Amino acid sequence: MKYPEKLLPREKVFRDPVHNYIYVQHQVILDLINTKEFQRLRRVKQLGPASYTFHGAEHSRFTHSLGVYEITRRICDSFVRNYPSKEPGDGLWDDSERLVALCAALLHDIGHGAYSHTFEHIFHTNHEEITQEIITSPKTEVNQVLRKIGKDFPKDVASVINHTYKNPQVVQMISSQCDADRMDYLLRDSYNTGANYGNFDLTRILRVMRPYQGGICFDISGMHAVEDYIISRLQMYMQVYFHPVSRSIEVILSKLLYRAKFLSEKLGNNNILRPHLLMPFFDNDFDIDDYLKLDDGVLNTYFINWLDSDDEILADLADRFINRKPFKSVAYTEETKYLIPELQKLIRDAGYDTDYYTDTNNSFDLPYDAYDPNKKRHATQIELRRKDGSMVELSKVSQLVNAVTGKHLGDERFFFPKEMLSNKEFSKHINNDELR
Repeated sequence: MKYPEKLLPREKVFRDPVHNYIYVQHQVILDLINTKEFQRLRRVKQLGPASYTFHGAEHSRFTHSLGVYEITRRICDSFVRNYPSKEPGDGLWDDSERLVALCAALLHDIGHGAYSHTFEHIFHTNHEEITQEIITSPKTEVNQVLRKIGKDFPKDVASVINHTYKNPQVVQMISSQCDADRMDYLLRDSYNTGANYGNFDLTRILRVMRPYQGGICFDISGMHAVEDYIISRLQMYMQVYFHPVSRSIEVILSKLLYRAKFLSEKLGNNNILRPHLLMPFFDNDFDIDDYLKLDDGVLNTYFINWLDSDDEILADLADRFINRKPFKSVAYTEETKYLIPELQKLIRDAGYDTDYYTDTNNSFDLPYDAYDPNKKRHATQIELRRKDGSMVELSKVSQLVNAVTGKHLGDERFFFPKEMLSNKEFSKHINNDELR
């Protein structure tokens, strides 16, 4: 469906450290940015507790969302200039899809919660489902803005998020193995963490990206730029996203919230220590209004209050999180995990409750996946277009990508209090050749 596009009298710009300028040309985009739901993203860090490891990683979901919008805008501009549709069904770009693509790009992360992925794991929320609810619920300012475009427009934008939108080109712009979301967070996270691993040639990739009947593909002449992007993503996961210290802080955060939930069941409604804004989540009875009241700052305020708690475990975990006292960790394998119960016993004998002071954590990523008809779910593989118009999948022509295709990379780690390193028996186990 073609929706009316109301352009601003003069385009607005946002200064951005990654993209230089972010250009806003549509009234609906500016209105969405000014909604309270979108402004909340300023108060949710893009990398959560990773700023405890990479001190520059203070950037927010707000800045990332603007970046994804900007890359999507550039893709649309390239497509309409170089591959405009001449007739229905020709597989080229129909620019009447621009507005839904831009809105979906801007709003794709609006459902992320406080300390997003850790919170999601603990309270079993799903940020994509909540994103769709924010877009479609009449209670939100976002929905009210979108409905001004058309009564079905919010539903169309939400369908891009859940991958059911009728045009695969729009879906793959936002969600695929080489999309605007991944391209922005790699560049932005690389810039803010100070790690250069995530840098790749965005300009070249956008230049060789093109629409086709099945979605989005890339000219084979740009294969090395796409290859470099895949390897950059792999390096960022191994060096930044899966960093043991960041994962340690996430473990402490999860244990802290679990302890608070346990204690909250004993607190009356008028108790000053009762975390009122978290209670709907502890009780598993929350709605979208409860969810949108939370951000990183709200949780941090509770954590600071808990520093003075009479409960020693809650106060200690709050101290470890707020004042950056991460757990230590060691990697283990299937062959060495038999040692973990012995390590837990030593920790328990030292006076720690192992339910709160030990954990196992695995972080694995699939750098690239090609289509496998035997799998129930698979990512949209990257297609390269030859000069004769035929398609070839990326790993078939790139030896580098082929080497990591279908391979899960990462490790499993056992986390424990740093103080245990002074325990000679414990250190003997940790320092042997079995655990690393």
